[in-house]
Amino acid sequence: MTRNLAKYKLWSLRRPELKSLLTRLFVHGLFVTQGSYFEHSADCKWKSPRKGSGCALATGPFSRDDLGLTGTKIGCDTSQCGACVVSMDGKTIKSCTCLAVQANGSDITTIEGVAPDGVLDPVQEAFWDNHGLQCGYCTAGMIITTVELLKKNPNPSDDEVREGLKGNICRCTGYQNIVKSVQAAAKVNRS
Repeated sequence: MTRNLAKYKLWSLRRPELKSLLTRLFVHGLFVTQGSYFEHSADCKWKSPRKGSGCALATGPFSRDDLGLTGTKIGCDTSQCGACVVSMDGKTIKSCTCLAVQANGSDITTIEGVAPDGVLDPVQEAFWDNHGLQCGYCTAGMIITTVELLKKNPNPSDDEVREGLKGNICRCTGYQNIVKSVQAAAKVNRS
């Protein structure tokens, strides 16, 4: 496979054609966009761009569409709802507006990485036990945010939980069961 990116003239392709080309190239461990390309590794660390600059694909769609990690949801595409929250180097970010190039070399944790051994994390279990989810669309972002919140504050008050989750919108639950879930997870983590 050639690595001569000029041959592809990515800037002139329409989006469906570009998506098809990116998919074919990604199968070979090469991610190409707007004159840059990135190699990925199994641990989701993005490598430095080798040519050009500017990746137009956000981290969330990249992890969903190209890495097959579909747990992260894309709700609003404007950094407003929090459905797309992932952890980047221990900080929560809205992956719908964080470009893949900005994640260069970072340690990204999606919902799939919260409990990689297949056993529910205490936060996931608390959400399940306390009915902190209904439709499930916001749940991945809520759980990632909760995991990071409890790392920083293992014994939050209800107000601190609400403050910590203020960037995550749930249109179903009314938040009381979510706060209850976070408190239950905090209790398990402390014991």
